[in-house]
Amino acid sequence: MRTIGLLTLLTATLWLSAPSPAQAQAEKPYAPDCGELCGKMREVVRDLTRIETPDGVQETYKTRIGGIDQWVNIRGHDRDNPVILFVHGGPASPTMPTTWQFQRPIEEYFTVVQYDQRGAGKTFLANDPEAVDDTLQIQTYVDDAIEMAEHVRQRLGKDKLILVGHSWGTIVATHAALQRPDLFHAYVGIGQVVNTRLNEKLSFEYGLQRARAEGNEAAVREMESIAPYPGDEPITRERIIIARKWPQHYGGMTAYRAESPYYHRGPWLSPEYSADDVRAIGEGNVFTLWRVLPQFLEVDFTGVESFPIPVVMFMGRHDYTTPSAPTAEWIAKVDAPCKAGVWFEHASHMIPWEEPGKTLVSLLRYVRPLATDPGTCPMDAEAG
Repeated sequence: MRTIGLLTLLTATLWLSAPSPAQAQAEKPYAPDCGELCGKMREVVRDLTRIETPDGVQETYKTRIGGIDQWVNIRGHDRDNPVILFVHGGPASPTMPTTWQFQRPIEEYFTVVQYDQRGAGKTFLANDPEAVDDTLQIQTYVDDAIEMAEHVRQRLGKDKLILVGHSWGTIVATHAALQRPDLFHAYVGIGQVVNTRLNEKLSFEYGLQRARAEGNEAAVREMESIAPYPGDEPITRERIIIARKWPQHYGGMTAYRAESPYYHRGPWLSPEYSADDVRAIGEGNVFTLWRVLPQFLEVDFTGVESFPIPVVMFMGRHDYTTPSAPTAEWIAKVDAPCKAGVWFEHASHMIPWEEPGKTLVSLLRYVRPLATDPGTCPMDAEAG
């Protein structure tokens, strides 16, 4: 089985399926430059996604956030629309180079802000790694998200934003919402992390169950070599790699698929990314992952019994990268001004890519009214 890059504990995310940086480089999911043909195809994407509306916004720039240069992308057909601040997964798996795959319809109803976090993509390339090394702590990412929200509010003339987090980004965004609820109309978690160790256990059990059911002796043997997982043993790099590989193989990243090449190769067609930027995705991930892993493994939001702003969870029925069961249990119990859990029946972890239509409909049904008519709670029977 070919592994799927360095992709993730959390979104297309923690990139834990590659056995080592050396093998990741050997497989080169981001490294080969596809040359002139990709350049021509990139121009088609650029033309398709160009925003021409009189009140639209389309800009990509870098700004100082958290003492370093961070790259920002803002797109929308009407500046008067509500603004989404999207906190990407990973760590260091930027969404900016694959937004062309799913975001265009959303931009008709929202202005969407993407940014490459410290250690990720264009931002990784823009800064001296040694200057960033000691700052790779969860709270620093949270501080960045809050400062980015302030920056966006000022630049777009908005009082509040809609905060969206995906995978690893849900850790950052949840903390940001708890610390600065005054900045946000609502919080949307996609592939929400509630408890990392529980997620690891559920993901491992799913992979092992599927391997046994299908008589995959190699997978069973490999997974049983680290059982019980996570157990009481340290969650080492080697154990994580085995634990993540097989659940993703059985559709735990993208539903019904063993691999996700649409995501890994998508950045090559991004109008916002140069070849060097694309290569920096893998470099930034290797640089970042093992520096934040100890803190990531201790994440636990189960004790958060109340949420200060409206909260909506988008949950993939087949997600075994960040399993949805703990999220469904949490959203059912949490006290919030308004809340909903929305199931995506044909999605796993990559909900906006897998079910882009329902993503848009759900944002319009459950989220946009929270910004356009504050004080309402537009939840209906479909929401859990």
